[in-house]
Amino acid sequence: MSRSTAPTTPRVAVVTGGTAGVGRAVVRELAGAGYDVAVLARGEAGLAATARDVEGLGRRCLPLQVDVADGEAVEAATDRVEAELGEIDVWVNNAFVGALSYFWDTTPEEHRRLTDVTYHGQVHGLRAALRVMRPRDRGSVVNVSSAMAYRSIPLQAAYCGAKHAVKGLTESVHTELLATGSAVRVSLVTLPGLNTPQFTWNLNRMAGRPMPVPPILEPEVAARAIRHVAEHPRRNAWVGIAAVYTVLGNRLAPAFMDRYLARTGVDSQQTEQETPRLGSNVFEPRDAERDQGARGPFSDQSGQRDPVSAIGRHRRALTGVVGAGVLAGLTGGALRAVRR
Repeated sequence: MSRSTAPTTPRVAVVTGGTAGVGRAVVRELAGAGYDVAVLARGEAGLAATARDVEGLGRRCLPLQVDVADGEAVEAATDRVEAELGEIDVWVNNAFVGALSYFWDTTPEEHRRLTDVTYHGQVHGLRAALRVMRPRDRGSVVNVSSAMAYRSIPLQAAYCGAKHAVKGLTESVHTELLATGSAVRVSLVTLPGLNTPQFTWNLNRMAGRPMPVPPILEPEVAARAIRHVAEHPRRNAWVGIAAVYTVLGNRLAPAFMDRYLARTGVDSQQTEQETPRLGSNVFEPRDAERDQGARGPFSDQSGQRDPVSAIGRHRRALTGVVGAGVLAGLTGGALRAVRR
C-alpha cells in the first residue's frame, strides 16, 4: 500500500529586472528549484520569453510590465502576485540601468534616472516585500549589489553611488529586523563583472564599446549564489575573486586603489571588439521587441565556476571540517603534553 503525501504549497518568488542578465538567470534558477515566479520588468518580448522559460520548467509565471522606479506600480504588482500566485516567499531586487560616461558628461536627468532605477527601485521592492512578509513573520529578500558598492570606479559615478546606497539601505533594514525580533531576513549579494546584455544597451559616451572588467563570470554563477542566499539568508555574500580583491584591496590600500583605477579603470571597461549596440535602455527598454536572454557577448572570456561563491554555499560544512581539524590538533597537543 503506497503512502500518499499531502500536496505542498508551491513557493513563490519575485524577481525585478528578471528578463535579462543576472535577473533572467535567477528566474531560471528559482523555477528549476520549484518556485513559481513573478517577473517585474519593462520589455514585452523579454517578459514573454521569460514566462516561456518558467513554464518550460513546469512552474507558473506571472510576467508584469513594471518600471521599478515607480513605487506605486511596484506595490500594485505585489498585490497581483499575492492574489494570482500566492504568498511571496522570496523577493530578489535586481533591476538597474547603467552608463559608461564621465560624470560631467552625464546629464542631471540621466543621473537621476540611473539612481531612481538602481537605488530607489530596490527601496520600492524592499518596502513592498516587507509590507506582506512582516505580518506573516517569514520571508527572504535579496538585494543584488556590486563590488562597486565598496570601491567606486571611473565612468560609473551614478551606478556606484546607487550601489553604495543599496549597501547602506540593506545594512540598516537588516539591523531593524533584528531589533524588532522579525524572522524576515534581508541579505546582500555582492557581484563582480558578469557577461550580461547590460554591455549592449547601457548608455555609452566613450570611444570604445562597453565591457565588464575582467575576470568575467557568466550570470548563472551569480544566480546560484543568489538562490542559495535567498534560501539560507546571511548578511552578505560575495561572488567572484574580483569582488574579494576589490573589497579587501580598498580596505587595505584605498589610496593605491585610487591611483590604480585612475591608470587602468577607464580602458579596462572598453573593448575594440565589435559587440552589438542596441541603444541606451536608461529611459526605454531594449528588449521590448526582441528578447536578449541572460548572457551577453563575452562568453568566450567568461568563467562558469567560482570557488568564492562555492565556498560560501558550503561554508558550514567547511567550518565543521576546519573546526574538527583544529580540535584534533589541540587534543593531540594536549595528549603529548600529558605524556611528557
